[in-house]
Amino acid sequence: MPAFVPRRVASSGIRSLATTASPSPIASTSAAGAAAAPHRPRLDKLRAENAQIDDFLGPDGAPGASRDRVVFTKNKTPRLPSYLKTAIPTSASYNKIKQDLRGLKLHTVCEEARCPNIGQCWGGDKGDATATIMLMGDTCTRGCRFCAIKTSKAPPPLDVHEPENTAEAISRWGVGYIVMTSVDRDDLPDGGAGHIADTIRRTKSKAPHILIEALTPDFAGNVEAIQQVARSGLDVFAHNMETVESRTPFVRDPRAKYRQSLEVLRVAKAAKEGLITKTSIMLGVGETDEEVLQTLKDLRDNNVDVVTFGQYMRPTKRHMKVSSYISPEKFDFWAKQAEELGFLYWASGPLVRSSFKANELLKSAAGKRLLQGLRGRDGGVEAITKEGERRIIEGVRV
Repeated sequence: MPAFVPRRVASSGIRSLATTASPSPIASTSAAGAAAAPHRPRLDKLRAENAQIDDFLGPDGAPGASRDRVVFTKNKTPRLPSYLKTAIPTSASYNKIKQDLRGLKLHTVCEEARCPNIGQCWGGDKGDATATIMLMGDTCTRGCRFCAIKTSKAPPPLDVHEPENTAEAISRWGVGYIVMTSVDRDDLPDGGAGHIADTIRRTKSKAPHILIEALTPDFAGNVEAIQQVARSGLDVFAHNMETVESRTPFVRDPRAKYRQSLEVLRVAKAAKEGLITKTSIMLGVGETDEEVLQTLKDLRDNNVDVVTFGQYMRPTKRHMKVSSYISPEKFDFWAKQAEELGFLYWASGPLVRSSFKANELLKSAAGKRLLQGLRGRDGGVEAITKEGERRIIEGVRV
């Protein structure tokens, strides 16, 4: 029978065995330690000559040579050009209009979508200001990769009092031109068309002098919904193409289709005689010149009157990156193309947005040409005074 060994003694023996079997510790850097240190030629060379990593990778052409190595670098997006930088809005007019809108409890896409032109559009006299009122709340059912507006599959229900309250607020605000847009509401049978049309009708009844531009969703291609808004009494029907056909699936929500958007503009134009139709295109999302030109031709084939061009600006890091920054000279080129293709009005520039100074469409000389083109060369042109009143100007020629 084996003798009993106390646990402490056994443990001590195991520790002694482990210590004996362990390799020698790394030599000290002292003189005595240096004598016992193993010979390491590469390390000695590195210390003596301050060699670089390339010295240990072999000659050119050998495996591991510099031309075969992977170079890691930070993938940077293009730097923001100076012409796209805007000042923080601080003017008294801007603050007054913002205060007015808060007091009237109106949502604006200017703020929700972080538009870079908000200081310029709101910075002038109230009569010349352009604010884009956003209907049906501030939450969209779609998730386009360029847009900063909140999204949800089940947004809050519509406010049944919004059409009346919005009409009353706008009529008291004292402006001559208003842009109404809205979020997409795919959760509603008509996409919210009845709500938008009701708001337009009520606003016109309270303030007939106010010109209304409606920047609409596509209503999922519902023809009756499109016609309902087009016939509601608005002056300009706008729906944005956003980009060229090849980039649409990568830029917009999958439910937004290029051909469907063209059809929206075509149906609206046919729904009401003399209605002005308008769209906007973002540049810098990977499109080619040939594709932009084809988009312009498609728009003219569907009798679209107005087109605007602007630079895509990434609102947050969660959104798609900017592919390229388009030069001001290139925007001038697209303005020239729009003119040659027969658009009656256009706006093109790095900071142009769909609603950028939208009132100039009908107030400016180009706006008079637009109205003249729609009403015929021999009739008077209906223009808008600075006070927001309609007036017929006789003898105007294109």
